[in-house]
Amino acid sequence: MRELFDEAAGQPPPDPRESVRASARTPLRKRFYKEAGVTEAEGGFAITLDGKPIRTPSSRQVVIPARTLADAVAAEWAAQGETIDPVTMPLTRIANSVVEGVVDRVELVSDDLAKFFESDLLFYRAGHPEALVAREAAHWDPVLFWAAERLGAHFILSEGVMHVRQPDEAIQAVRAVLPGDAWSVAALHVVTTLTGSALLALALAHGVRDAGQIWDAAHVDEDWNAEKWGVDEEAAARRAARLKDFQAAVTVLAAVRP
Repeated sequence: MRELFDEAAGQPPPDPRESVRASARTPLRKRFYKEAGVTEAEGGFAITLDGKPIRTPSSRQVVIPARTLADAVAAEWAAQGETIDPVTMPLTRIANSVVEGVVDRVELVSDDLAKFFESDLLFYRAGHPEALVAREAAHWDPVLFWAAERLGAHFILSEGVMHVRQPDEAIQAVRAVLPGDAWSVAALHVVTTLTGSALLALALAHGVRDAGQIWDAAHVDEDWNAEKWGVDEEAAARRAARLKDFQAAVTVLAAVRP
């Protein structure tokens, strides 16, 4: 089973979109077990296939800290048909990534996540039309106001895509409130890569915005274009795939939240 998720070996959480593309290029393995279950293990709960715990590519046992999350991961394995399709197992991919590439590197992964604060989606605004400018403000300003008022992080906004250097003090302020556990950091990394915004991910983790509001905020410009020019079916399919990975990350955050 270990080779099914080799893309996570020794790496921080990958871009789920690339994981899906890589999985699509790999022949699916036949299902080799009858039952998936959950059992108690040191530090949490293990996922078992016919009584044997699943392991990462480097033979680490996958131990999940919350029973609800472990049950959800086991359900992904139980739902597989004649073949095992990693694309349909976003929680398992996150779990494997955490155990293999994050638990011993939390600070490094957090640092990588914090880099997104330097060029966050929320900083770069449309100059026109006025309706789009207003829509971006409605979705994005509450998160920026929260960061400024509650965290002391004051960021600089820009019209267009010209890069703007953000104050070191602002970046340090938001970096300081990132969670310290591997599971939360990994889930936030996934949310950030999917939305293009570490600030949206942070707002989700702190309960400032719910998952639906975060997803909508990440797609303001895309939705605007779709309303004006119509929906691109291929783009819609990619978005639907990303949504499943986003929902998995939200599930992880909710399960491990103190």
